Amino acid sequence: MPNYLSQDLCFCILAFRAKYRILAKELARTLDKHSPGTTLVIGTDQPEEFQNCSNVFAFKLKQTGILHCYHDKRFVIQAALNKFPTAIQIDADTTIIADISPEIPYLEGLAAGHIENIVEHAQKYNPERLTYLQKIADKLYLSLENVNYVGESLFAVTADSKKSGDFIKYWDFIARYLEIHGIHSGEGNAIGMAAAKAGLKVYNPTWLGKINSVRKHLDASDRKSQRTQWDILQRKLAYHYRLNKARILSLKDFDFFYS
Repeated sequence: MPNYLSQDLCFCILAFRAKYRILAKELARTLDKHSPGTTLVIGTDQPEEFQNCSNVFAFKLKQTGILHCYHDKRFVIQAALNKFPTAIQIDADTTIIADISPEIPYLEGLAAGHIENIVEHAQKYNPERLTYLQKIADKLYLSLENVNYVGESLFAVTADSKKSGDFIKYWDFIARYLEIHGIHSGEGNAIGMAAAKAGLKVYNPTWLGKINSVRKHLDASDRKSQRTQWDILQRKLAYHYRLNKARILSLKDFDFFYS
């Protein structure tokens, strides 16, 4: 566990499987070069692989997302906010290519590089999801028209323990609802709705834009890794385990998930 030279903020990522762990190490290296003393918090299936990375705090995390791990970012952000006032979520397949300014003001809220009205975003890209988003909004007593979609590849959360706890709690409910109903991507919808319910202002600051300008996204999703038949079988079994577990847990709050 590193000494925290920069106590005000950290970056945080998910790094499941070998491909993303390799990318995470490269991100840690470039972050250390361009922002010395800044910690990278990593939720990963193999934390021991990062023991030689002096600027990394890695902890054991298993995938809970039924099909994908996109919503599992919430657990890394939760761990990061337990140690730092501000957690900056960034994709693992990213490198830092220039120095990051340390002048980041403390302002409670959710800072995002891309913000869009959630209804307009859904109408444009996934209109079939609007029905489910509206149902969630009704259950949480939110006006969907006043909720933002948040671009998930770069955003930051600054909040006291109460609001950050509420943010994670509502993201958890929303993520599980969407996945139970077959919507496994587009976590920016859940992030925006959880922020609205937790009372976190969503805004686009210049300092986050500066960070965006010095990052390079490698888009590792385009890199197809070879899988053995055993790998494929394991992933199928894990999928059905997570699906059945989610269904059983959702029965504890049947009205929220199924009414």
